[in-house]
Amino acid sequence: MKRIAVIGGGAWGTALAAAVRRAGCAATLWARDPDVVEAVNARHENSRYLAGVTLDPEIRATTDLAEAADADVLLLVAPAQHTRRVSSDLAAFLKPGVPVVICAKGVESGSGALMSEVIAETLPGAPVAVLSGPSFAAEVARDKPTALTLAAADMALAERLAALIGSANFPPYHGDDPIGVQIGGAVKNVIAIACGIAEGRGLGDN
Repeated sequence: MKRIAVIGGGAWGTALAAAVRRAGCAATLWARDPDVVEAVNARHENSRYLAGVTLDPEIRATTDLAEAADADVLLLVAPAQHTRRVSSDLAAFLKPGVPVVICAKGVESGSGALMSEVIAETLPGAPVAVLSGPSFAAEVARDKPTALTLAAADMALAERLAALIGSANFPPYHGDDPIGVQIGGAVKNVIAIACGIAEGRGLGDN
């Protein structure tokens, strides 16, 4: 059984912890908020960010970043504007060769850097992959069918990671274009906001 740490205790991180647990991996969820950690460990739910979803009791939550980083794979789910700070904190604990899978969509404000460029600066030498796609955390947590892309410059790494965390309703399609996947994820969010504005103003399908 592979040990996977999910770094970020929001809705998406919690949903990914549920997904990798269903794939048969040991899942550790790191969160800054002690209340989130207590709720996950004691009541098997993240009532703050993912209310109404019952989690596998085997998912273990912690506020200790060093404990979480003692894993075979890290899913980095901190929001894009916090990725640099969280990954910088991880640098003291990450073991050499442990893959870091970027799961946040966005571009760093100010620098314009993609998340992979941020990780190259803060965690130099770590194998990097990107997981992205059109998905809702609550549906992933409830095991609804979801299609995502997992990309890495090293195609063999992408294939291994996709096989590791994938399941019947959560099958990541592996690819070798992490830059394209990151840009697609960031642009998708902008388009989604624009579509919401158009719908809210009753502007029609055009």
